[in-house]
Amino acid sequence: MMAARLTDAKKKKIVADYAQVGSYAEVGRMNGVNDKTVKAVVKNNPEITRISEQKKAENTADMLSYMESRKLKAQSVIDECLDILPGKLGEASAAQVATVMGIVIDKFTRISNLQGASVTIVNDIPQILENMDALADIVRHPVPDRNIEDFE
Repeated sequence: MMAARLTDAKKKKIVADYAQVGSYAEVGRMNGVNDKTVKAVVKNNPEITRISEQKKAENTADMLSYMESRKLKAQSVIDECLDILPGKLGEASAAQVATVMGIVIDKFTRISNLQGASVTIVNDIPQILENMDALADIVRHPVPDRNIEDFE
């Protein structure tokens, strides 16, 4: 169905649905039209575009606030995982160890700037290399009951 063939009532419903859902594809499915049609209808209504952007900003702020409120819980889960990890490395294949090492290094050496791009923390590279050596040592010579503090 093309935007030109839509009734005013259908266009208003599409606009209202988009204000609620915020997804061209989902609103298209809900209304039996192509997502490009939804986008064209929405773009022809600048007020709904402004409201939608405001709603997205509010949702983002709400999610960031929630994540901040759960930060200590998330950190405790991460701590538990890091405590378990050294004991599991002895049972892992070389590929699994390499994957874990890559993930840990990546997550601990990158931060996101405000635009979402990752930035390497250059000052931490010597410590990162030292940690990589320690992880490589575990792979070469697994020792039972090794603790994560060995790498800090």
